[in-house]
Amino acid sequence: MTTQMETKTTDKLLEEIADYVLDKEITSEEALSTASHVLVDTLGCGILALRYPECVKMLGPVVPGTVVPNGVQVPGTSHVLDPIRAAFNIGTMIRWLDYNDTWLAAEWGHPSDNLGGILAVAEYISRTNLAEGKEPLTIQDVLVAMVKAHEIQGVIALENSFNRVGLDHVLLVKVATTAVVAGMLGGTRQEIINAVSQAWIDNSSLRTYRHFPNAGSRKSWAAGDATSRGVFLAMTALKGEMGYQTALSAPGWGFQDVLFNKKEVTLARELDAYVMENILFKVSFPAEFHAQTAAEAAVELHESVKGRLDEIDRVELTTHESAIRIIDKTGPLYNPADRDHCLQYITAIALLKGNIVADDYEDEMANDPRVDRLREQMIVTENKDYTKDYLDPNKRSIANAVQVFFKDGSATDKIAVEYPLGHRFRRAEAIPHIQDKFAANVATHFAGKQQNDILDAVSDQAVLSKMSVTAFIDLFAQ
Repeated sequence: MTTQMETKTTDKLLEEIADYVLDKEITSEEALSTASHVLVDTLGCGILALRYPECVKMLGPVVPGTVVPNGVQVPGTSHVLDPIRAAFNIGTMIRWLDYNDTWLAAEWGHPSDNLGGILAVAEYISRTNLAEGKEPLTIQDVLVAMVKAHEIQGVIALENSFNRVGLDHVLLVKVATTAVVAGMLGGTRQEIINAVSQAWIDNSSLRTYRHFPNAGSRKSWAAGDATSRGVFLAMTALKGEMGYQTALSAPGWGFQDVLFNKKEVTLARELDAYVMENILFKVSFPAEFHAQTAAEAAVELHESVKGRLDEIDRVELTTHESAIRIIDKTGPLYNPADRDHCLQYITAIALLKGNIVADDYEDEMANDPRVDRLREQMIVTENKDYTKDYLDPNKRSIANAVQVFFKDGSATDKIAVEYPLGHRFRRAEAIPHIQDKFAANVATHFAGKQQNDILDAVSDQAVLSKMSVTAFIDLFAQ
């Protein structure tokens, strides 16, 4: 007699992810080069976040004074932690200011959030190897892992919208980190499948903390939580813990039936290096990505409006549907996490100052009465063509337009920006700015020789890729 266990097949998505992690050779030089910029940019965002006490208070071991053999050094701090807690620390740092890379599709997210788990595990493996007389991993190993984590998270996001059923995109951080870290740790195909199945049945964070009336600071550590959970699930699977073959498709009890309106989670394209090649950098502004082009447009208008603020009748913002759904907010904004996800607030700051920095989301700037007065004068409408081009895989635009109208009937030019500076179409233009951004971020925390050593180490990708993970992390020791 054939038993139920014998007839059960494994979900295709679990197999596709495992086979990609184990067998896919990353040959795209563009993807690996971009990954090196993502590594540097993301880590710089984490260093900048150490200026903010609300971030720093989240860091460190669960129990003060914990000692970990072959522990992971958290960059820019004195913390040496186990890889799971280190993944939380690094993941929280890099996401705190909403300044690292972005992926926009049916689902949104920040694939560099996976660096929390990848970098922690890479250092843990390297420290352990050195203790056993073996070679540490290199930054090239980290770059390959990053390309694969970006790809898993981003390709799943292409046509599967978890936000529409109220689930947060950090679910995909957990899935991608789990898969890639299980591979880094030497997992077999079945162990990777087991680990990834655990990530899917782990449920998902709700988007409650990203939206009115509950927008709050959990959105700044949710990805750290997800990437650290991925490390835990991967390490658990490699201890021999079983998996669940139909974690997604099980009738009545699988992820798809319980949490995804009975729709199948599928891959829109074969897993390769597409996402890293097309990733979006936040170059100019620490702001939610759907507002980046609005900020660029408003900065361009700053000189035209700064002397006429009392004469403004209205500000027209023309945008795409996803921006309206996520960051179109009126009424009170209660904290920095609320403000950096508000299209009107971001545009108001850009009009007022001609720039946006992380401090602009703090109470001091938010209490300037000119900010809310400008917000109240804004009218937000959708341009259907912007929405269409946003979803076009050959364009992936993030268009916004801003125009200011005055009480005397005059108006500024309508400034439309289709592709932000961090878009693939503007990559060559963006690279020098990304490097400048990293240097500025490093300068907020390190000085003198250490600052110069860090900048020298990342100045040449070929040299950087050959550097050991331990040597790289040691550059950021505090």
